[in-house]
Amino acid sequence: MALLALGLPLLTGAVDTNRSFQHRLLAAHNVERGAVGVDPLAWNPRLAASAQQWADHLAATGQFRHSPDSPTDPQGENLWEGTRGYYSIEDKVGAWSREKRYFRQGMFPANSTTGRVEDVGHYTQLVWRDTREVGCAEARSADEEVLVCRYASPGNYRGERPF
Repeated sequence: MALLALGLPLLTGAVDTNRSFQHRLLAAHNVERGAVGVDPLAWNPRLAASAQQWADHLAATGQFRHSPDSPTDPQGENLWEGTRGYYSIEDKVGAWSREKRYFRQGMFPANSTTGRVEDVGHYTQLVWRDTREVGCAEARSADEEVLVCRYASPGNYRGERPF
């Protein structure tokens, strides 16, 4: 009954791994967002499809870099890469969440206690107050797996507060 009250399906047979993937990613994001008092994210299948294309590209090429920005469809993006089959979804999002240890309030990009925006940029995108939707996808190479999450509206705008 508790699962149904939370809007989660009661699983009695085969698991819809796509649905589980979405729910787990949303939950991992929304726990962090709730901790700072910003609205939860909703899943966006268009963002997930876009993330899948980029994740597939990264896995196929062995590259690990952000996708080019689109001036007509701006999206935020978080990337994760690690050993294939070793990390859970929660571990992957948790790597971004752990950046909060270096976070301090203020205007972006002056939010890092280390002075390096790359030490907090994944975390600030995850909790950015104006972001409302997320879509994520994974892809695997022989040894590695990649997680790409796309966000709308994007975050990490200079001169704005994350939350």
